[in-house]
Amino acid sequence: MQWPTKVLVTAALVMTAMGGGLGSMGPAAAAPYGSGGGPGGATVLGSTPASTPMTVSIIFKVRHQTQLTRRIAAVSTPGPLFRHYLSVAQFAAAYGQSPQTISRLTEYLSQFGITSDVMANNLVVTAQGTAGAFDQAFRVRIQNQQYGGKTFHAPKGAPTIPDGMGGKVLAVLGLSNYGQAKSQLALPVGMSQAATTANTPPAGMRTPADLVEQYNVAPLYNAGFTGQGQTIGIVTLAALNPSDAYTFWADNHIAVLSNRLSLVNVDGGPGPVSLKSGSTETTVDVEQSGALAPQARIIVYQAPNGGGTGFVDAYFTAVTQDVAGSVSSSWGTSETAVMKGIRQGFVSPGYPEAFTEAYMEGAVQGISMFAASGDAGAYAASRAPGGPTNLSVGMPSDSPYVTSAGGTTLPGTQTYTTKAGTFTVTVPRQRTWGRDYLFPFWKEFGFPSEAAWATLHAVGSGGGYSQLYSTPAYQQGVRGVNAFSAVPWLTPINNNTAWQFNPSPSVVVGTASGRNIPDLAMNADPQTGYAVYSTLFDSAAHPSDWLQIGGTSFVAPQLAGLTALINGEVGARVGFWNPQIYRFATGGSSPFHPLDTTGTSNDNLYYTGTAGAVYNPGSGLGTPNIAALASQFQMSGGGSPPS
Repeated sequence: MQWPTKVLVTAALVMTAMGGGLGSMGPAAAAPYGSGGGPGGATVLGSTPASTPMTVSIIFKVRHQTQLTRRIAAVSTPGPLFRHYLSVAQFAAAYGQSPQTISRLTEYLSQFGITSDVMANNLVVTAQGTAGAFDQAFRVRIQNQQYGGKTFHAPKGAPTIPDGMGGKVLAVLGLSNYGQAKSQLALPVGMSQAATTANTPPAGMRTPADLVEQYNVAPLYNAGFTGQGQTIGIVTLAALNPSDAYTFWADNHIAVLSNRLSLVNVDGGPGPVSLKSGSTETTVDVEQSGALAPQARIIVYQAPNGGGTGFVDAYFTAVTQDVAGSVSSSWGTSETAVMKGIRQGFVSPGYPEAFTEAYMEGAVQGISMFAASGDAGAYAASRAPGGPTNLSVGMPSDSPYVTSAGGTTLPGTQTYTTKAGTFTVTVPRQRTWGRDYLFPFWKEFGFPSEAAWATLHAVGSGGGYSQLYSTPAYQQGVRGVNAFSAVPWLTPINNNTAWQFNPSPSVVVGTASGRNIPDLAMNADPQTGYAVYSTLFDSAAHPSDWLQIGGTSFVAPQLAGLTALINGEVGARVGFWNPQIYRFATGGSSPFHPLDTTGTSNDNLYYTGTAGAVYNPGSGLGTPNIAALASQFQMSGGGSPPS
């Protein structure tokens, strides 16, 4: 089985060899960093001071990619090599670049006073130097610019690569620090957040115990599997206050392994803990994953947010350390934004593929990796201020080599108290998360029209079809893949940046192509969300350390924590989930409950279920029965951890 991994924009990565000896530079047919510069309309403030310190990562292409895809398939499906994973050294020898190639690059950079660290996978060179040094080394001019209220630096002109490097370099990241990934968190609407000083989550907020009951986790605990001997990795772009996590576990009466947290600052780290930087995201990831696997260790790979360097380097650091058996991240952006950045020249054409290379390394080493699918329903691009309203999915959860985590709404009755009085909303069954079930209550929420209310709440489980990646083999032939029913509540108007609302959408059907997102789903709706503890929350407006929050940001780390339990039961890393779970779902006894009700009772503001389908956009294969899923992983058998 061979899985397609070619990104459609990678044609722009083909570069000609450049003349001259080591150290000479020449024009590339297509540079790995596009044409340089910032976003269209950015104001140039002047040259970046030459003494400005910078971190730049040069990402090499994997060698023998076709062979690597076959190896991943072999370790991820039953057969002679099933779960016989590679060590980092074995990966580097087989698929990393040669030591000679890496030395040519590092020696070249050293001529400009740039120091380099080479990751053990032989794919990443992290370079430290000044703006002036990188100007000279890459033949660019790095400029300070301003756009959308942000000040950043970006290169004028495309970077050139030392002689002989061109065809081997995938991306140069960090010459620009424009752009920020977003966390996939969402707050509930219309619900009062109770203030409390008690050492317990406020009543009504869900806790890890609710997840354990909802998704049948208890049999694993009863069998003695609590994460002992396992390690969870969290890739994040904001700093953590460890004491908040320990307080959360204590207040939920969860006995955890002492001194279980390790913080790894990647590329200098993300700076201080703060709400503005997104520390709530890191807090959620650690609290949730650690609560479900209380005896597992947790490594937090925290990197700066901006330019992509830290995000990519954090992933590569996690897989190249190869300590964590499961890794999650809940940050991302949209494919639309990345493709626009590539066209405008301030995002490397190799940026999406850099994540996929990290995921591929993780897969062949047996690491289970999860990424949040997003919180803007079928419209990931709209998440950014002024973002377009086209159908779009999130990145990097679009990669075929990561398990994309979507969201649901739990059934039950929700109570709201507004100026209009108290009213209730009933959700009869677990459904794909889409805020449209609240659209009819626009008057109660104090809005002048349903359209005004709805167009401000394009919120739901990220799902749809990738424009960058083709349909992977594990999804092909699965009923419901590349076929959809849709409920067009919102359609783009005004040059694709505003909404037109349809209060009575009819169900339409169609077909699509590309990687289908997400792969599975669990509760992520903030209206049925979880309690989060952080000392950052306590303010005059909200005198409490607790908030109810939702988002697919919860699902990815929860799956990482649950994997620690499953690995314990299996006695080995279960590895890359996707080829296995799609096989389970199409077998005789699926451990998933498909959310297959067609229509407005089960949609992510556009994609909805198809009765009888195994797969549905918005919720993927559906919700898992964790005990049954663990049993299927165990019955698959075979393999051992890397030596």
